[in-house]
Amino acid sequence: MSISRRGRVSQVRIAETVAAALRARILAGDGTDGYQLPTQDQLVQEFGVSYPSVREAIRILETEGLVTVRRGKVGGAEVHRPDEASAAYHLGLALQAGRVTLGDLATGLQTFEPLCAAQCAAAPDRHERIVPVLRANVEATAGFVGTGSAFTHAAREFHELVVALTPNATIRHIVSSLVALWSAQEQAWAESAASRGAYPAEVEAEQVVRTHRRILTEITAGRAPAAERITRAHLTASQAYLLDRFDDSVVTVTDARSRQTDAVPNPIWRV
Repeated sequence: MSISRRGRVSQVRIAETVAAALRARILAGDGTDGYQLPTQDQLVQEFGVSYPSVREAIRILETEGLVTVRRGKVGGAEVHRPDEASAAYHLGLALQAGRVTLGDLATGLQTFEPLCAAQCAAAPDRHERIVPVLRANVEATAGFVGTGSAFTHAAREFHELVVALTPNATIRHIVSSLVALWSAQEQAWAESAASRGAYPAEVEAEQVVRTHRRILTEITAGRAPAAERITRAHLTASQAYLLDRFDDSVVTVTDARSRQTDAVPNPIWRV
């Protein structure tokens, strides 16, 4: 190996070490989302490394979506702590690369989301922490009947809340990513259907509200098996609207400029 090559390898290793230290700092919660990393001058002094190594370390974090580099007089590296949205984005990329279809995603949700409903029903603190939140959503959703895509947004929020309120953190984070991907696809479908005058009738929206009330009733009563069973049946029925046209479509994560009105528009993600 040449001297220049050894120098480059050494610089990359140093950069990876600095990136690892900064990554750990970000994930540990030093500061809130949106705060800035120390300046390059400060990082060079803190770690005792060269400017190229610091710049490479920041570039590594930028590709991971943990920082955004802003240039100019008010520049700096703005920190973004990972959350469900960023997890869904990266999962979406993996699914798209694997040519995973919406039908496959739907089946995954039918497997995992009902487990979240069951966990909510089994939670000892459900009456204080879970039931009031879900009840407020159901009542709000009922008020959106007849509003087209606005109703879909409120109805999808019920599913997102069931998962977000799941006691097990591991299940909550994994399933939240799947639900976020599906919600983006379904919301896009609703907007497209409404613009074409093809949104389902109000009677079907009212049936969705009644089913959400049934799920809430089972969660409130602590009947986990029933909550799981009704949620699974509801998912199968509600997903049929989207899958009827786009069952074989591949899950996609692209920019909003790629949206089309005659197909399922792609979800918008920002990291």
